[in-house]
Amino acid sequence: MKIPLLMSLLVGAVGLSMTVPAAAQTYPARPVKFVVASTGSPQDVIGRLFAQKIQESWGQPVVVENRAGAGALISIQTVVKAPADGYTILVSSTAFAVTPWMYAQHGYDSERDFIPVGLLASAPNVLVTSPAIGLRTLKEVVERARSGKVQYGSPGYGTTPQLSAEYLFKSLARVDVLHVPYKGIPPVITAAISGEVDVASTALPPAVPHIKAGRLVGLAVTSGSRNPAIPDVPTIAEAGFTGFEDESWVGVWLPAATPAPVVARLKDELDRAVDAPDLRDKLRAIGFEASTLRGEAFAQMVKRELDKWQRVVKETGAKVE
Repeated sequence: MKIPLLMSLLVGAVGLSMTVPAAAQTYPARPVKFVVASTGSPQDVIGRLFAQKIQESWGQPVVVENRAGAGALISIQTVVKAPADGYTILVSSTAFAVTPWMYAQHGYDSERDFIPVGLLASAPNVLVTSPAIGLRTLKEVVERARSGKVQYGSPGYGTTPQLSAEYLFKSLARVDVLHVPYKGIPPVITAAISGEVDVASTALPPAVPHIKAGRLVGLAVTSGSRNPAIPDVPTIAEAGFTGFEDESWVGVWLPAATPAPVVARLKDELDRAVDAPDLRDKLRAIGFEASTLRGEAFAQMVKRELDKWQRVVKETGAKVE
């Protein structure tokens, strides 16, 4: 091989190897988009808190785009189809682990098509009721269900609050209850406050101010320990039902082919945001705890959640209607 040809090949190889790091060094060079599901959902609220912090650090706009519909399916599909350049980021919730089992034609592979970047925060779900309904404990709800009809509301079919309630009532308590689905968290909380349903199962953060104000009674949180935002509300185990815990969590994913340096840059920014005391305080005020779970550890957590919700969907017979 002639020396000039060898040199040109070496120069080309070096240039190619420098392309991705150079792209990472300039990333982001334009606005970044956080794709989330419905407005007012936990992933929407938390996504906006992190977007503001990251925007301050990057000096580039971080725009939150709501893609509601079919639970989290539309938002997930939006990111699957996006260029793998780091400018379209999925901010999703526990629904990421539920959706594949609720929608047969979801059109993606949860593990193959995404890079799990990190967990942002987590909080339990909560069962609530109106003071006017006259139920003060979860055991009282179960007793009423055994002697008559109890209606419970959820943010919709296939949401984790619905599946948690189905598993609690049907598999643990073994009582029959009527599920009333609503289109998101705000309407189910409104229904609970008005007494339109006997009980509501919902994500904790939007319910916290209503529990504190006495408009709702907290029956149980679905975590293993009490939540500091509502310390008087017992855990599901303390309420008499062991063997199941569930937390709503919010995480970040990128399309599978995103360059590793771009993924690393985003991880660094998530860590920097979580280190900010004001962000942690804002999360805690709505019942969420910030998380530093990143990369492979987050991927393993998501895998466990996928397995868990596959089992729950199968055992409860839950389906989209």
